[in-house]
Amino acid sequence: MSPEQSTRSLSWLTLFASTGTLVCCALPALLVAIGAGATLASLASNVPQLVWISENKDWVFALAGTLLAVAGFMQWRARLLPCPIDPALARACMRARRVSFWVYAFAVVVFLIGGAFAYLAPLFIV
Repeated sequence: MSPEQSTRSLSWLTLFASTGTLVCCALPALLVAIGAGATLASLASNVPQLVWISENKDWVFALAGTLLAVAGFMQWRARLLPCPIDPALARACMRARRVSFWVYAFAVVVFLIGGAFAYLAPLFIV
């Protein structure tokens, strides 16, 4: 597997892991904020894994943060790798880099939103 392929794969894995931060923290807060507490209760009873994820949010955030750090390092390392000489392959290479960067950036945003709901929002609740 080439470094660019591993970077792209790691970016998707990071997005998946950081989505867990939304599920554990932002989704319940959003449902309660819009007055859908009954929906949240129904969701929690039908998908009990959500409760486990919420109870273990520190581990979820630690895993997602670690994956983000590794993916960021891989993005940084792959930025200067040469692309093939063939024009079609060079375009595909550059497109893969752009897609990988945007997936990584989206994962970082998702992680930050989840973190805000998990750790900052409780500070403002009276």
